[in-house]
Amino acid sequence: MHNCGAQTAEHFSATSTPRTRQRVQRRGHDGVALYVAVVDWGLATVGLALLLVAAVSRRLSGTPITPAMVVVAIGVLVGPLVFDGLTVGPTSSTVRKLAEATLAVVLFSDSSRIDLRALRREASIPVRLLGIGLPLTIALGALVALALFGSFSLSEALILGVILAPTDAGLGSAVVTDPSLPQRVRQSLNVESGLNDGICVPILLIVLATSSEAGGAAHPAQVIGEEIGYGLAGGVAAGAIAGAIVNTAGARRLIADEWRQIIPVAAAVLAFGIAEALGGSGFIAAFTAGALFGLLARDNSAATIHFTEETGALLDSVTFLVFGAILLGPALEHVSWQIALYAVLSLTIVRMLPVALCLLGTKARAPTVAFIGWFGPRGLASIVFAVIVEDTHQAHGATILTACYLTVGLSVLVHGLSASPLVSRYATWYRAAAGVRPPEMESEPAHEHRARGPSALEGSQPAAQA
Repeated sequence: MHNCGAQTAEHFSATSTPRTRQRVQRRGHDGVALYVAVVDWGLATVGLALLLVAAVSRRLSGTPITPAMVVVAIGVLVGPLVFDGLTVGPTSSTVRKLAEATLAVVLFSDSSRIDLRALRREASIPVRLLGIGLPLTIALGALVALALFGSFSLSEALILGVILAPTDAGLGSAVVTDPSLPQRVRQSLNVESGLNDGICVPILLIVLATSSEAGGAAHPAQVIGEEIGYGLAGGVAAGAIAGAIVNTAGARRLIADEWRQIIPVAAAVLAFGIAEALGGSGFIAAFTAGALFGLLARDNSAATIHFTEETGALLDSVTFLVFGAILLGPALEHVSWQIALYAVLSLTIVRMLPVALCLLGTKARAPTVAFIGWFGPRGLASIVFAVIVEDTHQAHGATILTACYLTVGLSVLVHGLSASPLVSRYATWYRAAAGVRPPEMESEPAHEHRARGPSALEGSQPAAQA
């Protein structure tokens, strides 16, 4: 489709009613008719894919085939059929809004589930993973990018390192939900996954602010003051309002049961909206709001978060379907050996070496170090960060995006396939080791932080007390 046709289609979609679109399509305006047909079939594909996965979700649980693998595969296969002829990419408003909404809801949900008081008492492993392992992962990812992509600037290498640093526990849910695994190992991976995407948001914003390609080299302080400052302000305001409503109105029985579940989603939307309106980061706001809401609401938050978790899981599945159809599928045509090697190294050495270094002195056994190091799947946060970076027009943005999409796609495959067998193998080792001499680090109990929400689409079950 020519550019003018794409612009006409976008304007038409934004300003017309469904009945008008039907009339124009019947009159044969080719560009608009194509747009309408593609959008309609795209929606139909999303609905059918989710129904198919839901139909076999329980069967998928515990098998090497995960729902994420299925929806991404469906996206890659049907993408050329459904979206061919329509200009849709990472900067499409539909793709970006879907990705942003998904990450905002997930950030709020993840941070609200973390018991900050309990975390302070048992924070040695999560603090090591986040405070030592995460910066080392970013640094090593940047060094590998500089070595493989000789034309990269330092800022571009750092951008790629930050994009692929956060992990997504939902892609290997058995790792954080199987009660046969050491509780401390499960919860350390769960807490790491829940917090590292929120931590990486300000890091990415700062790196982008100092990037000459992004046009912000002279204003890093402005990014810190506005993006991060307004993000924190929006999050504190929304979290405080939601917490006060749950505690005060809830104590007076003023909240209907069906509306109680809507409060966290509304708080995430409020936080994101306040921050974006002020010029701040909606992601930082959503993360901050969730943490404050969980702290203020305490036990009351558990009764309100179920719908938010389900909403996040649904948006997550749709995002991965769109990722396969619009982002990963086209990117596969541009994969070079350097990009393929970077994806492999990102999922292995770039993740596992920093984890091994940060666990020195914890008395963790070698199987535990390898297990924690391997299960660092890349997922939703990396997809959203890549979409954000697309708008900054980096000199080697195409290479950055292709490397990111291939790494996430490969992670969905290999971490999904390996989750069940490696969980079984590690659990067998742990039982045998505990029968002889209980491993000191692995046997230490930990406070139970719930894994990412129970979802038929994810096929996961809530973690049991160990």
